Amino acid sequence: MNLEQMKEQAYQLHLHGVLAHWEEVATTDWLPKMLAWEVDERAKRSLERRIRAANIGKFKSLVDFNWSWPTLCDRGAIEGIMSLEFIAEMANIVVFGPNGVGKSTIAKNIAYQALIHGHTVKFITAGALLGELSALDSDSALRRRLHHYTAPNVLVIDEIGYLSYSNRHADLLFELISRRYEIKSTVITTNKPFAEWSTVFPNASCVVSLVDRLVHHSEIIKIEGDSYRLKEAKEKAESRSKQRKKTPKSN
Repeated sequence: MNLEQMKEQAYQLHLHGVLAHWEEVATTDWLPKMLAWEVDERAKRSLERRIRAANIGKFKSLVDFNWSWPTLCDRGAIEGIMSLEFIAEMANIVVFGPNGVGKSTIAKNIAYQALIHGHTVKFITAGALLGELSALDSDSALRRRLHHYTAPNVLVIDEIGYLSYSNRHADLLFELISRRYEIKSTVITTNKPFAEWSTVFPNASCVVSLVDRLVHHSEIIKIEGDSYRLKEAKEKAESRSKQRKKTPKSN
């Protein structure tokens, strides 16, 4: 960088002491390194804050994902999503499949990629989201909370379909999706095809419109297979059983 660029960077970093003594420090050898350190450290802290705020928790990287386990899984499409073009297009991602095939893992990897590329992200289960919104007892509190979930560049709503909800829950989800529609990207994981969402939100009149807004400008990833968590649990149980058989019994 030239001196003007470094001065602009110092201004953006609010390094007022450096700027006050600019004539003294502008040509020093340590200034470019110090500015680079400051930029890197602030970027690191910003990422750490956004990761905490996103609430994605622990997750398995796609590097360790067992792609051979599902009987149907479009690896190329999933890896393509990690380019994050869908965020620029303000499109949605729907990950659909049975329990235990890695839907949440994929969603969390999408969320993490978005975070490290500077986007704001919020991860929450459908149960926690709708329970929180439905518990608010004033219109002003509800508006503030809806704004809170509308604001992130990427909102991940995990596990739609595992519970059934009331008409009020359906209306609240519809309101949130409508606020984000064609403005922000939403990532959904669900164990039920959209044709069965009427069982998730029984008698809710907004289900068709809700699905319509989710599917429009959306990429749907379908995964099929047995539960990987069940496979791991069986393998651990077998391993413990073998270990017990090898351990000599004490008299």
